[in-house]
Amino acid sequence: MSKIYIAYGSNLSEDQMNWRCPRAKIVGTGVLRDWRLMFKGDLPYSYATIERWEGYVVPVLLWDLPTADEKRLDRYEGYPKSYIKQDVEVETSDGKKITGMVYTRPESCQLNPPDTHYYAVLYNGYETWDFDIEILKDALAFSDRLNRMFAVR
Repeated sequence: MSKIYIAYGSNLSEDQMNWRCPRAKIVGTGVLRDWRLMFKGDLPYSYATIERWEGYVVPVLLWDLPTADEKRLDRYEGYPKSYIKQDVEVETSDGKKITGMVYTRPESCQLNPPDTHYYAVLYNGYETWDFDIEILKDALAFSDRLNRMFAVR
């Protein structure tokens, strides 16, 4: 048994996913409409997440994730403490709408920029899958800008 897993962060890396989930297979790309990419967590452990946000899109990589690999990925992602799971609708690159599982950081996590190594993994993923790099840059600027704004107050 398997499900569709929606990756938007470091799991855009085939190498990392092959190590984490050796049976998972890429099934395509897509977008999450009305979601926004951002980074949350306590420094230096700030990681990608998504939140509902009208007018934004997040490009994603879709994986066929067998149950055994889902359990492995749960452990890696720190589910249910560091990330929670939810089923969401994703639009595939050929325009179909399907439901898949995604990990998101709890909303109580603070916005913070990621470390440079983690960001580089995402940047490489965006280049590999020909995603709009401006979405990733916007996520970094948004997470860092708000962090600085609130730190001044």
